[in-house]
Amino acid sequence: MKQLDPNKKLDIHEILKDLDQYAPKRRGWTWRKHEENLEMGGHIYHQATTPLKNSVATQAGVEYFDNLDPQPIESITTEIASGRFEDDIRRMRMAAWHGADHIMVIRTAGQSHYDGLIEGTPQGIGGVPITRKQVRAHRKALDLIEEEVGREINYHSYVSGVAGPEIAVMFAEEGVNGAHQDPQYNVLYRNINMVRSYVDAAESKKIMAWADINQIDGAHNANATARDAWKVMPELMVQHAINSWFSEKSGILPNNISLSTVPPTASPIPTLRYDLPYAVALRDFFGKYKMRAQMNTKYVTSSSREATVTHVLNMLISRLTNADIQSTITPDEGRNVPWHMFNIEACDTAKQTLVGLDGLMEMIDLKPDGVLRQKAREIKQRAILYLEEMIEMGGYFESVERGMFVDSGEYPERNGDGIARHIDGGIGAGTVYKREANYMAPVCAHFGYNNTDQYGVSHQDACDLIGGCTFDDRSKIQFIDELDPEDNVELRLKEKEAYRNTNLIMPEVQWLADGTVTVDLFVPVDQQIAKAAAIEIAEKMNLTEVEVIHVEVMHPSEGTRVQVKGILNHAVDIDKLEIPKENGAMSDDELWAELEDSPMKVVAGTIGEDEHSVGLREIIDIKHGGIEKWGIEVEYLGTSVPIQKFVDAAIEIDADAILISSIISHDDIHYKNMQKVHDYAVERGVRDKLILIAGGTQVTPEFAVESGMDAGFGRGTKGAHVATALVEKRRERA
Repeated sequence: MKQLDPNKKLDIHEILKDLDQYAPKRRGWTWRKHEENLEMGGHIYHQATTPLKNSVATQAGVEYFDNLDPQPIESITTEIASGRFEDDIRRMRMAAWHGADHIMVIRTAGQSHYDGLIEGTPQGIGGVPITRKQVRAHRKALDLIEEEVGREINYHSYVSGVAGPEIAVMFAEEGVNGAHQDPQYNVLYRNINMVRSYVDAAESKKIMAWADINQIDGAHNANATARDAWKVMPELMVQHAINSWFSEKSGILPNNISLSTVPPTASPIPTLRYDLPYAVALRDFFGKYKMRAQMNTKYVTSSSREATVTHVLNMLISRLTNADIQSTITPDEGRNVPWHMFNIEACDTAKQTLVGLDGLMEMIDLKPDGVLRQKAREIKQRAILYLEEMIEMGGYFESVERGMFVDSGEYPERNGDGIARHIDGGIGAGTVYKREANYMAPVCAHFGYNNTDQYGVSHQDACDLIGGCTFDDRSKIQFIDELDPEDNVELRLKEKEAYRNTNLIMPEVQWLADGTVTVDLFVPVDQQIAKAAAIEIAEKMNLTEVEVIHVEVMHPSEGTRVQVKGILNHAVDIDKLEIPKENGAMSDDELWAELEDSPMKVVAGTIGEDEHSVGLREIIDIKHGGIEKWGIEVEYLGTSVPIQKFVDAAIEIDADAILISSIISHDDIHYKNMQKVHDYAVERGVRDKLILIAGGTQVTPEFAVESGMDAGFGRGTKGAHVATALVEKRRERA
């Protein structure tokens, strides 16, 4: 396939073309490459990795630091689960440009109970149906995307349920790099027979070991399920221990075993007092494994602000105690819609926070004694006692039968409300059979005794007896395209073909041209009335299928913030849009040539009652690349400058232009003040002689011109932009 063009949309049809012939470029997990004392933008980073070839920096990086975009040492996860794999590919590309290199695709609800592989590409509910075609399409797209950004991207899904071994084989064949695999998840949360789960897990883990797949466990589900998440910390330790040791015995190397370490609390609980000792205890017991810092979804609300704060606090713990993979968090779980923008925001939050924490542990230490170590020791002691009681009960199966897991008491306290499963019960019970003495399995990467030595072939080379298995010979893989004539990717693509690489666009949240928009409202009434009012307001805005997705009380009687979601069934023809001209900038040589022979003089200041000055000083000062650089003489009037003073000063020094800075925008005061400056210049008879330019973070160029200015500048403006505008406006008047 051709390489992706950063200036063109990814072609889904091209990804699906000849998919039956596609093979992944590599197998196995890839970690980021640490760059010792990396210098970027005049700064030294101690915990950074090789920069990306193509990326999008954070907003501050774009506006103030010349697109500075250092990449932290941790792999960054984004979780994608729209239900339509073809639209997820576009989100993967966006996430990769924002720093994600661990793309985790959530399986559709109920797939744990399927007893075989799904074929085709149906639309999913609560996730994506994990099928060979879908996995291969995603891996093919990511192979291209990683070339575009210049970094390997790890693709991840789930090896669990009654079809676990079959899925593991498919993942090994299709180049999947990471996977959840934890038989305890099957037993506790999907009620799959425990004997079947552990037999299947042994086979699955052996296959994952062959494919060098990074395994993440599912212990975090306990504190997402428990009544009080912070009370199950000892149990979480035991679950990590059971799965990690079982994985090693099945053949997975410690370097490919990652604990899903989930902080058990969220503010307003005193988060660090619970979460930090738990993180320290985990590292004490499980230091030889990798740590994947997964967010606790139990306490996620529909507030994007709360999700971000929780995310940042979690990442502080990640840096204080070391994490190898940093998961991201969004309010999607509280809103039940996977949003493009929140995936990307979460990646940026992780990147920005971790880069900001660069070198933290070079400056501070965790106390070797005191409450932190005492609490960590207590958690470890409780975990050891928990494990000892399990052994006294007869082992894991017996302890699960007696409801020992996800009990809401803090061990050794027991409340008797744990999840209980029966050894001979659950899905798949009675489906494990003892092998006959002459059983022979002519396949490699297989757990257990193959009985191939009778043919003079070792266990590792067992598949030589059949001329190689699908791991050796991809031509033996059976690729099934589509089975459902009504629910498949081709029909879904046809539905939206008018919006795919055409001049028509619609807003979207999860799928191409889904028409979904959100509206943020403040309604000056109590919560119940506000919700009803917000829906009616949104319907008056011609939105359909309106629903409230977030409510936040500002005051019980004074008002409520409401966010609503609805469908705006309106397409925009981009060919008919009037696109405003971007602010251009002449080169240094052009500006010097223009201004050396014909210098300019300007009056500048912050207008009205505005005390902000930093932005304007950057536009003026030669030190910051301001207009003084090209010999423009500036009479700086300071802050809170009265309207008349701008014009009077310009007349007094015979200035060519006035530069107005305005940050405050309440009641559109910035535009009103611009109009007053224009009107006063007219009144004094000098409007035709003066170039009027306004700037500020809330200034829109078009509105500035409508308010009497000759030009307006918003965020991201540099001195060269203003100098260029001054030169061009003077030329127009010549």
